Amino acid sequence: MAKKKRGGHGGHGWFVTFADLMALLMAFFVMVAAYSSQDKQKMQIVAGSMRDAFGTQRDFKLAGIVEVDGIPTKTHIKNAYVRPLEEASDNTAPNQNQQKEEGLVSATHDRGFALAAASLRQALREMPEIGELSRNILVEVSEQGIDIQLVDQDDRAMFDEGSTIPNERMRRLLAAIAPTLRRMPNKIAISGHTATQRPSTVAPGNPWALSVGRASAVRELLGNAGVPDERFVSITGKADTEPLVKDNPYLAFNRRVGIVLKADAPPLPVGAKP
Repeated sequence: MAKKKRGGHGGHGWFVTFADLMALLMAFFVMVAAYSSQDKQKMQIVAGSMRDAFGTQRDFKLAGIVEVDGIPTKTHIKNAYVRPLEEASDNTAPNQNQQKEEGLVSATHDRGFALAAASLRQALREMPEIGELSRNILVEVSEQGIDIQLVDQDDRAMFDEGSTIPNERMRRLLAAIAPTLRRMPNKIAISGHTATQRPSTVAPGNPWALSVGRASAVRELLGNAGVPDERFVSITGKADTEPLVKDNPYLAFNRRVGIVLKADAPPLPVGAKP
């Protein structure tokens, strides 16, 4: 009876496993050596980027309806700062230092505006004189700065139909937010917006004239409430060209006046003094 032949390695198949193990160990040590030679400054920048990504929400969209569930629940944000990254080593190239400084400025700027917006929402919530009118205020952070929108609801308009004269609701809202705007150093841009007129209905007035007239009326009331004239940089009317709800430009929600605290100056927490 014929004997079965053994494997071609002559019983020494463990050489294959050993060779694989050595290859894996070599790859591991090469990887360790590569990581150990990484530039410390680059690793700090990466770490800072990760902290910014998880610590600051940079994009907001309609996140500022001032209701119990729409704003932070902490008592107040009195102060905030961004802890800088460690100083770069002496052999860091100048362009790397510049990139680091620009990154820190950008992160500090974005985080500062997010905190200022949150503090503004909280301050508005704590104003008993506003009450149910808090639903007419949106506060969000945009590329331009802190964007405050005073919007119409179906049963809560800020202006009477076809009028550029603020009604009692709008006057109460502006009187409530004016002290906060006075304490912040940012320039202010105001824009008026109308909703698109539904087909087969008669427009209450020229949308361009209405939007610019309402923006101008808001600027006048804020000025009367103590906001300095030099703080205002633009008063514009945009009619129905920039609906807040693009899928339905007919909604009352699109009728609004926007007040933007421009990003040219760093924001102050609401409770701080300029």
